[in-house]
Amino acid sequence: MVVNEQEMSEVMGKDIFTDKGSYCGKIADVEFDLSKFRLRAIVVDAAKGSYLASVVGGKRGVIIPYAMIRAVDDIAIIKHISAPEAMED
Repeated sequence: MVVNEQEMSEVMGKDIFTDKGSYCGKIADVEFDLSKFRLRAIVVDAAKGSYLASVVGGKRGVIIPYAMIRAVDDIAIIKHISAPEAMED
C-alpha cells in the first residue's frame, strides 16, 4: 500500500476491527518504510475493554504489521488475532 500525506492524515483516528468483527481501538500512528515509500505498520491505541486490549494485556501503542491489514476505508480491518490459550478459558 503506497500512502500519500493526505491519505495518511485521513487514516489517523479511524476505528479498527478484526475481520471477525471484534473492536480493537483507533489508529494512533503509522510507520513507513521510507526507502520504498510504503506503509510498514499501523500503531493501534487499544481501547480499554476491547478485544485487542484483552489479547495484549491492556497495552497501548500496539504495532500491527502491514501484512495483517486487510482494508482501510471508513474503518480499518485487520486479520483476527487469536488470544493466548490461557485467556480463552
